Amino acid sequence: MKKTTYLISLLMFISFFNTCGQIGNHEHKEVESMNLNSIKNNIVKQAFEAWQQGDSKLWFSFFTNDAQLYDDGKLRDFNNFSTNAIGEEWFTSLDKVENEGLSIYGKIHTKKWGDFKTYFKFYINDKEKIYRLEIGQADY
Repeated sequence: MKKTTYLISLLMFISFFNTCGQIGNHEHKEVESMNLNSIKNNIVKQAFEAWQQGDSKLWFSFFTNDAQLYDDGKLRDFNNFSTNAIGEEWFTSLDKVENEGLSIYGKIHTKKWGDFKTYFKFYINDKEKIYRLEIGQADY
């Protein structure tokens, strides 16, 4: 009898945490619940969705090969940042969008640094590729 009770309790525990996203493959479902209609730029919207889903291959497809990254104004290695951050960081809210959809602000969760407000500002060339990304802590 005790084994049965233990197994049922264990299954309920696993089911609860699996539902909460604590066990198994975390697929950043937050993007599905966010209203992305305010992101009018289709390239930014798709890149944002790739970021949220942790899809680095798709994320990189929106950028030039020599894309630049500025983090709080300091030049960083874009490829290194993206490789290390995708799947480890994601937006938990999309709070405002400016500059015709090129600048997005929201709360982000990072496994390394915790939660904070941030901005991502995208710069797109005439070939519809992102050549520059500015990120940093936001104060709004």
